[in-house]
Amino acid sequence: MFPGVFAATTPDALAAIMPSTGQQLTYAELDDRSTRLANHLHGLGLRRGDCIALVSDNDLRVFEVYWAALRSGLYITPVNNHLTAAETNFILDDCGAQVLFASAACADSVADSGAVASIRHRIAWGGLEGFEDYDEVLAAASSTTPTDQPRGHDMLYSSGTTGRPKGIRPPLPEGQVDEVPDIYTAIFAPMYGFDASTVYLSPAPLYHAAPLRYCGMTQSVGGTVVVMDRFDAETALSLIDEYRATHSQWVPTMFVRMLKLPAEVREKYDVSSMKVAIHAAAPCPVHIKQAMIAWWGPVIEEYYSSTEAVGATFINSEQALAHPGSVGKPLLGVIHVCSDDGADLPVGETGTVYFEREAQAFEYHNDPDKTRAAQHPEHPLWATTGDVGHVDDDGFLYLTDRKAFMIISGGVNIYPQEAENVLIGHPAVFDVAVIGVPNDEFGEEVKACVELERGVEPSDALAEELIEFTRASLAAHKAPRTIDFVDELPRTPTGKLVKRELTKLYK
Repeated sequence: MFPGVFAATTPDALAAIMPSTGQQLTYAELDDRSTRLANHLHGLGLRRGDCIALVSDNDLRVFEVYWAALRSGLYITPVNNHLTAAETNFILDDCGAQVLFASAACADSVADSGAVASIRHRIAWGGLEGFEDYDEVLAAASSTTPTDQPRGHDMLYSSGTTGRPKGIRPPLPEGQVDEVPDIYTAIFAPMYGFDASTVYLSPAPLYHAAPLRYCGMTQSVGGTVVVMDRFDAETALSLIDEYRATHSQWVPTMFVRMLKLPAEVREKYDVSSMKVAIHAAAPCPVHIKQAMIAWWGPVIEEYYSSTEAVGATFINSEQALAHPGSVGKPLLGVIHVCSDDGADLPVGETGTVYFEREAQAFEYHNDPDKTRAAQHPEHPLWATTGDVGHVDDDGFLYLTDRKAFMIISGGVNIYPQEAENVLIGHPAVFDVAVIGVPNDEFGEEVKACVELERGVEPSDALAEELIEFTRASLAAHKAPRTIDFVDELPRTPTGKLVKRELTKLYK
């Protein structure tokens, strides 16, 4: 299904709310505005398989553009609004976008977009020089529902935490938008109980894969999306309470921020309406997940996947308590853990995680070399995103870290996630990243970059305390040899550490 179905049956139901601005969007409005945009795009000459791009902060117009593309057989590429103009232009050029939609709040990111050869039209809200006015475009467009509405698809780019963003352009579905469901709605809606009564809290940026797709899924079943303009721990709790949110999605750093609120703040808000709280995007430290389950109850659900969708695993609260640290059992694909030479490893041994699919799951747009690098050397239908881990006797997967983040010190492989998971539990630590830095004797040594809690002062004594704190839980060679205190760590708004930004400071 799609919003047009609910515009006919429950036109005044709310498809989306943005509490910070007071914006509300009914299903009738979402259907009308996305129809007008679809007709405008068709009038510009765009046809099935063409691409549009979107650079915006969190704004309800995002859903209008998104559904205009999906009911027109188009690809839509949302672009991280924190990128520079040059980085934005790389994606716009790579995806071949013919029309660019933008928010005036992202003026710097799209400042040079007129130089992208593929872009023929630029449309913006909020007033941007050189862009057509969004509201004027809507007002002039036809509101007649097109007779042909082939389902489109998003074309997303990896977050680029280990290098330049890579585009994933899946094949378009065959069928009309009201006939063919997207894979998220087909799989996740019945699994997690999304329906017309759902109130879904979205605390993350809408340009990111999971938030955009989960919002789209909610609107595919007639529910209501409550969009935060940016994540704030206490605000998130207050919105769950105020709107009686039933579903939500988080990254582990958000759990950490909420758990570190004073007890009297956390206890002010009623979160009992939450039926399913999904988390993904990064591994969750065991003690953090256990604390969330103790606080919110057995509603915490985790999945492990990627923008590339090479495969997926799932784990619920009960399983997580029984298999601490696991990201679950496979639902999509068959797991193979392989050595560096590609050989299948026995249960319990650590190696690169591949997923076997019946058909090739993805390819990187315009980059066959990176596509081949993600494939198993002997089995092209096995693919990886570079994660390292192992499976247990029951078939549950445990992730160790990204292969690209591995530290090799004195010939020993060290996975920084282990030390990060320990250090985040120290009361003085607000955020932490563990990296490898050059060492003349061992090649690399372990360093922790620590962002302290407000009011905590850095000192040599505290650095030594943090090192000893880590050594109490891990072997000495896995603990940091040095600690650097930083004002802020380079995280994406979706919670992923951009470690390359740190490591290049120590080269």
